[in-house]
Amino acid sequence: MSIENLKKRALEVRSKYAQNELKKYGKQWSRQDIVLGFIGDVGDLAKLAIAQEGRRDIADFKEKTAHELADCLWSILVLSDEYNINLEESFLDLCDTLEVKISTQLTNQK
Repeated sequence: MSIENLKKRALEVRSKYAQNELKKYGKQWSRQDIVLGFIGDVGDLAKLAIAQEGRRDIADFKEKTAHELADCLWSILVLSDEYNINLEESFLDLCDTLEVKISTQLTNQK
């Protein structure tokens, strides 16, 4: 599935959450609220990474890690839309920049 299709699916789900937030709280989550939720998911992922290394006891940590990674991806896809960021283009630019940087470092180490 392409990143655009993943984003479309994430936004379909986000729309339903927004409807629920309006009913429950009278307003939908702001971009800041979504970022704060994302930070919570990253924290959960960090705890699961510790469990993956055998230094924390969490039942079903492999399945929970997959879930948290997907949660984080969902937040990133939604936030890229909220901030009008072309995530695919930005990601490819980042990879190009990182590749040049690491290639230069590797060349300089010889």
